[in-house]
Amino acid sequence: MIEPAALGPRVDESANMSVDEPLFYKDHDDNPDLAAETLPVRERIRRLVDEQPYAVLCVQGEGQPYGALVAFSFSEDLRHAVFATPVATRKYRLLSECDHVALVVDNRSNKADSLMEIEAVTITGRSRPVERGAEFDRWADLLIARHAYLKSFVRSATCAVFCIDVVRFLHVVRFQEVAQWIPTDHS
Repeated sequence: MIEPAALGPRVDESANMSVDEPLFYKDHDDNPDLAAETLPVRERIRRLVDEQPYAVLCVQGEGQPYGALVAFSFSEDLRHAVFATPVATRKYRLLSECDHVALVVDNRSNKADSLMEIEAVTITGRSRPVERGAEFDRWADLLIARHAYLKSFVRSATCAVFCIDVVRFLHVVRFQEVAQWIPTDHS
């Protein structure tokens, strides 16, 4: 086995940029050490986002990063995520100023005694507020179906629903083994 530190950062050739993880694979199939993984990366991502009800929403503003806990839901094809926030918040203001976002979902609370079994996924994309109407109802219903306790909050006039159009998923296992998955019309 090659020591990860000896490899240095890998380059994501599709985005032409360096990533900070020492190992970077387009899919688990590219790494013989992960051949034992029984699920393709898309299914591992689906399982993780279905099992975890909350994510950290990462936004930026005034040159500073900002993270906030959100309840979320994903579309069936994993191309979109939805969350809600009150309009009178820093989160709403920052989302209004910059649409580049990331969601971080992990299962560390389920694996406290097994550090090397923790999985995480960073979902990058662009957020957009959803105007009230048929599209709002569709996304609100998806969020409420998963988080029924949010119904009155999501439906209130002081709440905004945001949809994230997903660009890519970066799935991490064992703290250093990274697989990228980009949802497409055919995936």
